[in-house]
Amino acid sequence: MNAQPPTVVPGLGVSPGRVVAPVVLMPEPITEPPSGRRLAPGADHEAAAAQIAAASERVRAALDAAADRAQGDAADVLHATAAIAADPTLVADAVQRVMTDHLVPERAVWEAAESVAEQFAALGGLFAERTRDIADVRDRLVADLTGRAAPGVPDQDEPFVLVAPDLAPALVATLDTARVLAIATSQGGPTAHTAILARARGIPAVVAARGLETAVTAGDVVIVDGGAGTVVVHPDDEQVEAARALAAQARTFDGDGRTADGHRVELLANVGDPADAEAAAAAHAQGVGLFRTEFQFLDRDEPPTIDEQVTAYRRVFAAFAGRKVVIRTLDAGADKPMPFLTSDDEANPALGVRGLRTAALHADVLEDQLTAIARAADAESAVVWVMAPMVSTVDEAEDFVARCARHGLGTAGVMVEVPSAALVADRILAHAAFASIGTNDLTQYTMAADRLLGSVAHLSDAWHPAVLRLVAETCRGGAAQGRPVGVCGEAAAVPALAVVLVGLGVTSLSMTPRALADVAAVLGATTSDECARLAQRALAAPTAADARELVRAALPVLAELGL
Repeated sequence: MNAQPPTVVPGLGVSPGRVVAPVVLMPEPITEPPSGRRLAPGADHEAAAAQIAAASERVRAALDAAADRAQGDAADVLHATAAIAADPTLVADAVQRVMTDHLVPERAVWEAAESVAEQFAALGGLFAERTRDIADVRDRLVADLTGRAAPGVPDQDEPFVLVAPDLAPALVATLDTARVLAIATSQGGPTAHTAILARARGIPAVVAARGLETAVTAGDVVIVDGGAGTVVVHPDDEQVEAARALAAQARTFDGDGRTADGHRVELLANVGDPADAEAAAAAHAQGVGLFRTEFQFLDRDEPPTIDEQVTAYRRVFAAFAGRKVVIRTLDAGADKPMPFLTSDDEANPALGVRGLRTAALHADVLEDQLTAIARAADAESAVVWVMAPMVSTVDEAEDFVARCARHGLGTAGVMVEVPSAALVADRILAHAAFASIGTNDLTQYTMAADRLLGSVAHLSDAWHPAVLRLVAETCRGGAAQGRPVGVCGEAAAVPALAVVLVGLGVTSLSMTPRALADVAAVLGATTSDECARLAQRALAAPTAADARELVRAALPVLAELGL
């Protein structure tokens, strides 16, 4: 038994699963040493300079050791970074700054690395791409020289739970899931990119667990429950045994989404590129509910050609031959700026020219994309539906449907991400063939809370009754026009919330493929009448937390499945 009693730190569960493991704390980021900081008069300059070579060797050895434990591309990247750490040019430049300018070693390293990075950037091409690696080495050298932990995820033999104030999406995307079994943060929100990536990669995660960092120390054993949204610090033996037993359960999806009484619910996959589609098909997704096409357009100075788009779209359509694929036209703007479409000087880009609105100034980009979608659809047997993002008005919906019709795309729909679209869904769906609710943005705009801003993360919760009422209104509009309404936002991947969405009238749920089995299991244990009853209870709740707790308490299957 533990000497300390168990402590439960509540947060928001954003990726289901239970994990028992010791805590590793994410180190503080390395900041720039004060400019012009110099050695004290009479200091031993040669000894100070020698520290740099010693730090270089330690950093190189640590990176090479990490590379030896890694595999594939990761090993190659680490070995290449180790070579930068041992670069004699970098070390010599830093030593010269100590000896000539009398800079302290850490400041000398910082300035020398900046100089090398500028040279690489000027060379362009592959050299320019290495500037980020130079910055990484710089930070590691400064950390070593100042006695701090190396930046990035700590290297530890035993698998662990990573605890931090927040985590950058790029870091979550590259986590070694064999070592990092779960993540828990004191900041962040359920619709931030970090949470989305955790779900996509199947890493149990709890965010917005306020007070977590003061409740745990490195090495503490915790239970992270990504379904319930809790972190149990110093769990007792019984809690540990129960959590491990639930974590050992394995579920699969048989490709047939339904409630306990046989009410059919399409369980579809969100995909961001052709590789995602192939993984989704392997997970038995019934189709694709959201095919994001931004992957073709990002990090480019001009749009992809029609032929380039056709090739990529055909791969996704081929993976779902004979099944539905809902492809979303380009969602540029806000957190996905594109130089050939969007301005970088908008005061509030989330409320600016994004999604379908870009077609007002760049109709050719949309027209080319619809041409490519039509050609790809003609070449494959998938049942292709097309939808536009950021639709706000009936006029926008009518115009988009007409554009699609001119390209021979007969099933054209809209994303409902803006409250205005939800409130006039019946009129919009008089023209559009279907609606798909993007709960991430719908929550953001309903609550006036930037979903990427940690300070308002507690407001970015799709369980909020205001958001659920807009979902209900959209479903009423769909029913009035005999049109299907799906959900392709992150809310669809939350099993308890999926029950509520079905109860509100949602006909399909699209999610990361990893969530399909869990959502299917909970729906399969719940009747359609129970879904409707719980949906009404959630609508009547005063807060998001109340709605979540009421529904979870009424679904014992969640505890049985460890969700």
